[in-house]
Amino acid sequence: MNTENKYFGTFQWFIYLLANSIALPIVIGNVFDLSATEISTLMQRTFFIVGLSSFIQGKFGHRSPIADGPAGSWVSIFVIFASIGTQQGFTMMETLQTLEAGLIVTGLFLILLGITKWVRHLLFLFSPIVTGTFLFILAIQLSGVFIKGMVSIDSNTGQMDGVSFLLAIFIFFFIIVLSLKSKGWLKNYAILLGILVGWSLFIIFGKGHRSISISADWIKLPEIFPWGVPSLTGGVSVTAILFTFLLISNTFAAISAAEEAIPNNRGQFHDRLNRGTWIGGVSHLFSAIFSTIAVVPLPATAGFVRLTKQYRIIPFLFACGIMVVISLSPSIVGLLASLPLPVASAALLATLIEMLGIAIRSLTKQPLNDRNITIIGVSLLVGIGIMFLPADIFNGLPSIIQNIGKNGLLVGTFLAIIFEQLWKQKN
Repeated sequence: MNTENKYFGTFQWFIYLLANSIALPIVIGNVFDLSATEISTLMQRTFFIVGLSSFIQGKFGHRSPIADGPAGSWVSIFVIFASIGTQQGFTMMETLQTLEAGLIVTGLFLILLGITKWVRHLLFLFSPIVTGTFLFILAIQLSGVFIKGMVSIDSNTGQMDGVSFLLAIFIFFFIIVLSLKSKGWLKNYAILLGILVGWSLFIIFGKGHRSISISADWIKLPEIFPWGVPSLTGGVSVTAILFTFLLISNTFAAISAAEEAIPNNRGQFHDRLNRGTWIGGVSHLFSAIFSTIAVVPLPATAGFVRLTKQYRIIPFLFACGIMVVISLSPSIVGLLASLPLPVASAALLATLIEMLGIAIRSLTKQPLNDRNITIIGVSLLVGIGIMFLPADIFNGLPSIIQNIGKNGLLVGTFLAIIFEQLWKQKN
């Protein structure tokens, strides 16, 4: 790889890490009624954890170019707990303190499973059907987040900003066409070009401004426990332990998808999974200490790698280092965070197409007989269907049932695991 391509690759990885880190802090900030300043400092801490965790995973964990990012699966837990906490009389900040404790419990459990290598004894649970179900439901869940991000509200009329939405749609299809029809560097840098073209169009149409309030300091270290001291409850403990198995499925899916997307990257899967699991636990502890959404290896990275042909680890590690350094400068974070949310969301939505393709290929690795079709159908229909239930339908039930019942990704994946284990194939 020549120097120019290495620099472009590093820059494209940096933009990808950045784009994955912008949307979800804003979502969580709005759910928990955080102020503009609190949202912007949350974004700074998120950038720091994303860069740090991705670097540690790439260097010492699974050792593949797989971006860590705020977990869409954890977002659902945060949103559910916000609702339950309000019902139980907790303030939003008290609820966030219980979630910090949940991140610590999950982190310690992941470290234990990874270091002891017990995680390899759980591999029998993650068949191609289970992995495909997880990736499919996750893609559907994230598509909702990204499409919502593509829709912006006009502050004057209170209605959807049609121009911004049409520009976001244009960016989405621009990236797809560029990745399918072009060749060479145009194809490899489709996402980067899409984001740059989209950002430029938003500025030209007067839609490029987003009010992000952040400190004017040039250097500022991330604050420790800005949400307060963690507060452990029985409900969050049980949820965290159950959720650990979903995170193992996430790591398994991310590494498997990377092996499929990156040439000559197969081998030592068990070691990669062990290291990726316990490093993931460390990342969860960092996320708790710095009060952010937990970051996890993003299975959607495989889609980015397929689109861009960014197979090498060195540009990825450089981009992670830049992300950490940039996060220490609130002024620069404020500038980068002005990337319009519809632009970032449209670019990320385009990467889900490849992720969905990996899910479908995983689901069809085994013969589509009556057994497999039934397991896939039940798991997907129930898991996705739960996403459309009213938010208050589980109100009044025990908190642990609410935590599980409201999470379509958790329910769908666990259904696939249970059916796979109870309904054995006939030889």
